[in-house]
Amino acid sequence: MRELIRRAWEVGAGMDRVVFLSIIAVVGGGWLFLAIADEVVEGESARFDEAVLLMFRNPENPEDAIGGPEIEELIRDLTALGGVAIISLVTISAVVFLIMDRKGHAAVLVLLATVGGQLISSGLKAYYDRPRPEIVPHLMHAARGSFPSGHSLLAAVTYLTIGALLAQMVTQRRLKVFILGVAVIITMMVGVSRIYLGVHYPTDVLAGWTLGFIWATLCAQVAQWLRQRGMVEQAIDA
Repeated sequence: MRELIRRAWEVGAGMDRVVFLSIIAVVGGGWLFLAIADEVVEGESARFDEAVLLMFRNPENPEDAIGGPEIEELIRDLTALGGVAIISLVTISAVVFLIMDRKGHAAVLVLLATVGGQLISSGLKAYYDRPRPEIVPHLMHAARGSFPSGHSLLAAVTYLTIGALLAQMVTQRRLKVFILGVAVIITMMVGVSRIYLGVHYPTDVLAGWTLGFIWATLCAQVAQWLRQRGMVEQAIDA
């Protein structure tokens, strides 16, 4: 293992630091997703999944989520941020903004990233075909497969991709941190909301986050590669 790490570091020494870290993130994320999927297929994640789901419910009555009706309504609003309707609205808004700002290539990249994320989600749901949780009642309607969480995946893909792209278009570090921070927080809230509502296992959400992060990282690197070749618009002063 030490020798492998040393060789990887030597290879990375001759590369751009961001590119090297992105490769490590993608490889590590891929390994993590496969590890989660293996645990799910083998049924070894059941105890963990059930324990976390029950954490969000009244021990005396699993039909009641902690926090009461007001919190349930708030969580439903948050989970909508990862739904097809809101994701489509955010994507279209970002695309229109980029086009109006004369960043047409960036707009196309955002659109392709989101559509690609949807295809990845649909394909993997069909492949794994994991049933929805039954240990607790669902607090909202949910259809199709459970693994990976489509809301979590799409939230990560959309918000992280748009966040990374916008962060590359500003020069001030504090603006970059703010943009990426908001993207990460929204992505996390969507994932946790799916567990709270009982429509996804925690491993579904972790897998969705992981895949979304991988796809967003790849899209960000494609944007950077195209930008260096003058095919995606350069950063602006802000």
